[in-house]
Amino acid sequence: MNNPEVSLYFPEPVLRYKFEDYKNFNVNLKKYIYELQKENSSGQIKSNRGGWHSPNFKITDQNSVQNKFALELQKYILRSFQTLGWKTENKKIVISAMWAIINKKNDFNVLHTHPNAFLSAAYYVSAPKNCGKFFIEHLNMAKRNFYPEVLQNNQLNAQVAGLEVNEGDLLIFPGYLPHKVGMNESDQDRVVISFNVEIK
Repeated sequence: MNNPEVSLYFPEPVLRYKFEDYKNFNVNLKKYIYELQKENSSGQIKSNRGGWHSPNFKITDQNSVQNKFALELQKYILRSFQTLGWKTENKKIVISAMWAIINKKNDFNVLHTHPNAFLSAAYYVSAPKNCGKFFIEHLNMAKRNFYPEVLQNNQLNAQVAGLEVNEGDLLIFPGYLPHKVGMNESDQDRVVISFNVEIK
């Protein structure tokens, strides 16, 4: 019997970029994030379990590191829209919110989505070895809860996928995509900037 022709429809994208000049940016971004932590040590509790979640960045502060970073992100956001086949002409595409998370040893983030955002992102300011993978889960709840025993893992039966991350990586993905962060098993901080993208 011939092998079947397999057609894959409705893929869910995670776009990975290496941020240009990330080493220089990260020195200043890290300084800014730790200063925010000193000012607001309690942070916020959202998807983070044990980590520190910052308030939203003031990205409109002219000539600040966060403002320069947001401006530099625009080309990656535009390229992502183009890659996904979305219209950009005469569209006001904006970063609606940006924040940071510091995960120390044993900290992690539970499964969540970013409602009302066309795109969301994770940018790695600091990503030591074993700091926790970026995980995405299958959107189809029925497929996650009811399936035969798996003999061999492949992309047709996968329920969860984990991506290893490195400093300077920028992951951009649809805001509806369920994602979580594995436990930081290193002795160093995992520092991530996340943001949402909308059309005004």
